[in-house]
Amino acid sequence: MDGRDLVRSIKVVGSVGAAQGLRTVRAAWRRKRADAVGLPPRGAERARVPGPVQDVRPGPGGGVIRFSRSELQVTVTVNGAVFWGWDGSAPEPSYALAGRCPEPDPRAVLEPDKDGGWRVVAERVTVVISRHGAVEVQTPGGVTLRRDLPPRWWEPVAGGSARWMQRSEVAADARFFGLGGRASGPRLRDGTYSLWNTDPGRSFGPGDDPLYITMPVQLVVADAATHLVFHDTSWDGTVTLREGEEGAGSGHDRAGTSELRMDGGPLRCWVMVGTPARVLLVWASLTGPAALPPAWALGHHHARWGFGSEQEVRRIVSGYQERDLPLDAVHLDIDHYDEHQVFTVDHEGFPKLPQLAEDLRRDGIRLVSIVDPAVKAEPGNAVYDGGTALDVFVRDASGEVAQGVVWPGDAVFPDFTHARVRQWWGGLYEERLAQGFAGFWHDMNEPTSFTAFGESTLPRSARHSLEGRGGDHREAHNVYGLCMAWAGYEGLRELAPEERPFVFSRSGWAGMQRYGGSWSGDVATGWPGLRASLSLVMGLGLCGVPYSGPDVGGFDGSPSPELYLRWFQLAAYLPLFRTHASLRAGRREPWEFGPEVLEHARVALVERRRLLPYFMTLAHLARRTGAPYVRPVWWSAPEDRTLRGCEDAFLLGDDLLVAPVLDPGAGRRAVQLPRGRWYDTATGRAYEGAGQVLVDAPMSRIPVFARSGAVVPVRGDDGGLELEVWAPARGRAGGGLVVPDAGDGWDEPEIERYVTRWDGDRLVVELEHEDGMIPSPRPVRVRGLGEGAAQM
Repeated sequence: MDGRDLVRSIKVVGSVGAAQGLRTVRAAWRRKRADAVGLPPRGAERARVPGPVQDVRPGPGGGVIRFSRSELQVTVTVNGAVFWGWDGSAPEPSYALAGRCPEPDPRAVLEPDKDGGWRVVAERVTVVISRHGAVEVQTPGGVTLRRDLPPRWWEPVAGGSARWMQRSEVAADARFFGLGGRASGPRLRDGTYSLWNTDPGRSFGPGDDPLYITMPVQLVVADAATHLVFHDTSWDGTVTLREGEEGAGSGHDRAGTSELRMDGGPLRCWVMVGTPARVLLVWASLTGPAALPPAWALGHHHARWGFGSEQEVRRIVSGYQERDLPLDAVHLDIDHYDEHQVFTVDHEGFPKLPQLAEDLRRDGIRLVSIVDPAVKAEPGNAVYDGGTALDVFVRDASGEVAQGVVWPGDAVFPDFTHARVRQWWGGLYEERLAQGFAGFWHDMNEPTSFTAFGESTLPRSARHSLEGRGGDHREAHNVYGLCMAWAGYEGLRELAPEERPFVFSRSGWAGMQRYGGSWSGDVATGWPGLRASLSLVMGLGLCGVPYSGPDVGGFDGSPSPELYLRWFQLAAYLPLFRTHASLRAGRREPWEFGPEVLEHARVALVERRRLLPYFMTLAHLARRTGAPYVRPVWWSAPEDRTLRGCEDAFLLGDDLLVAPVLDPGAGRRAVQLPRGRWYDTATGRAYEGAGQVLVDAPMSRIPVFARSGAVVPVRGDDGGLELEVWAPARGRAGGGLVVPDAGDGWDEPEIERYVTRWDGDRLVVELEHEDGMIPSPRPVRVRGLGEGAAQM
C-alpha cells in the first residue's frame, strides 16, 4: 500500500464527505489494482536503432528501404503529402484519416543519393534517407525543413509494445505551433508537452498542461516554408520543444529541436509542405472536411450549470428579449437530467421540456443538451439496461465491466471504438430530439472518472475493441472523445437527415473536425484565462479544428465588469460565441454588470449578428479548404518574423484583423499590421502595414481592421445579404468570396467571387460569372472612400 495514497484517501473523505467521496476513493484503489494486474510488466528492454541500409524496393510514390534491424516505407501522395512508416507501419488503420489514403504520386521517384543513402524526388518535396535512417524533408530547391534523426526503440524482452523516441531538427528561425488545445501560446515555447487528453479537475490558466485535447500535430513556420508534421499514434507520450537560435555560440546557427517520446504504437508520420493555406488544405484532405454548423450555431449561445428549472430558462430568455439582445441558443447542463443520468430529464424542474423547446424555437432560439458518456451503473436505468443487454461497455483486463465514478455516481462507459456501440449510442439521441434539443455538447469524454488520487480516467489496462483489432486504454484513451463525437454525429445524420448536426466536444483528437468542434473547457476567470481562450482557439485551428470558443467570463468565479466585457468583445469574433459558468460562479448575463457594460455588450452582439453571413462564408471555406476562421496574423506572410511573434491579435478570415484587449485598464493598444492598407472599421482611418500602430481601444469596442479592397458579406438592415466593400487604394484592385447559405440542410452553394477595381473615379464591384464579369447582383455599401470618389 502506498502511504501517500492512503493519506490522500483520508483527506478526500474528510473534505468531500458523503457517498461520492467514498466512491472516488474506492475508484482510485480499484483503478490502481486493475492496472497492477492488467498491464504487462515493463521488465527488461532491448534498445534498437535501424542500422545501416541493406537494400531497397522501389514502389509507387517512393518505396521501401530495408535496414539491418528495421525497414522504412516512404510514399509521396498525389496531393504532395509525405508518409513514412517504420517496422512495416502502413497509413491505415487510423482514426485520424478520413476514408482511403490518397493515391501515391506516380511521378515521385526513389533514386540513390550520396554516401549510400536514398531519396524520393517529387514535384513539391524531396525526401532524403541517410544510410543509417535519418529522414530529411527538403523543398524542391534543396532547403532542409526538417531532419528526423534515426529513431530508437525500447522493446520489452518478454514481448509487448515498444516505446520509441524520435528526435528532429528544424531551421534555427523556425517556430512551433499546434499540439492541440494548449493554454499557453499559440506559439509553443521551449518545454515538454504531454500527449494525454486530461481533465485538470479544476479551472485552468496559461501555465496548465495538458488539457482536454492533445494531438501529435505540429505546425512549424520558418523562412523557407511552413510544414505540418503528424505522428499517427494515439498512445501516451511527450513532445519536448526547443527553439533554435541564429548566430548562436561562435556565430553558427543552432537548430530548433523536437523530441517525441511515445509509450507505444506505430512509428509513422505524415509531413506536408508549403504555405500555411496549402498545408492546412492537404491536412484537411487527409483527415476530412470540417463539419458545417447550422447558421444558428454561429450566433450567440447562453449557458449555465445550474439553470435548474424551465422558469429560470424562460426568465433569462425574457431578459434578452426585453433588452433587445440577440440570442440564438440556450444550453442545458447536467442539472436538467434526472439525478445526472444521461438521456433523462428532471421532470420536476423541467416538466414540459418539449414545450419549452418549441416556444424558444418560435423565437429563433435553439436548445442545446449536454451529453456525458458515463452511464449510471444501476439496473432500471434504461441506458444501462439496454447497453448491458448489447454488451457495449468497456471491460477490464479480467473481463468484468470496468466501473468508474462520475456525476451520477458509479458509472460504466460505452466502448466507442466499436462500430456496433457507436450505432447503438447514436440511436439514443432520438430521446434528445424528442425533447426538442437541436444541438449537443459532449462533456467529460476524455473520458473522466473521478478518483481520490492518481489519474482521473479509466484504468490503462481497460480493454477496447479498436475496430476489432483489440487493445487497451493506453491506445484508446486519446481517441475516446473523437469516437463519441463520431457516434453522435452519425446518429443525428440518420435521425434528422434534413438538418446539419451540431456537435461540439470537450475532448478529441486529430480528425475531430469531421464531426463538429470544441470549446475551451473550464478556463479560469481572470485576465490570464482570457489570454488562454485566444490561444486555445488559434492552436486548435492550426491543427485542423476550425470551430471552437471559450466560456465567456471564465468557468469559475465572478469577473469584474471590465473583464467580462473584454471577454465578451473577443468572443463576438470567435466561431463559438458562448457565455457559460459553473454552479458556484457569478452571473454571466450582460445586464448583471451594469448599464454601461450592457450597452457595450449590445454593440458586440449586434455586430456579431451583422457579420453572420461572413461567419457562414468562413464555415464553408473551412469545410472546403481547411483554413480556420481564426488565423494568426502571419497566415499570409509566414516569412515575416515580427508577425510570427504576435499572439494578441488575429485574422478573422482574409479580410478582418481583430485586436482584443487582453489587459486591464487599457484604453489604447498597439497592433501589428501585416503588409497592405488596413482600415479601422470604427473610424474609417487607413493605416499602412507592415508595421505597428497605436490605436484607441475604449470600453465600447475593441480595435477591428478591414483589409483594403475587401468584400465582406454582412446582414443588411432588411435582413438580406449585402456586401460591405472596403475601398482599395487608387490604382489597386481587391475582392472577396461569398458563400450564400440557407442556414441548414445539405445543399452545396456556389462560391461567389467578387472583384473590386477602380474605373477612373468610380469604384466598380463585379461578380465573376460564366459569361464574364457582371455588376454585383447584391446591394453594395462602400467604406473607406476618399473625397471626390464615386462608387458603382
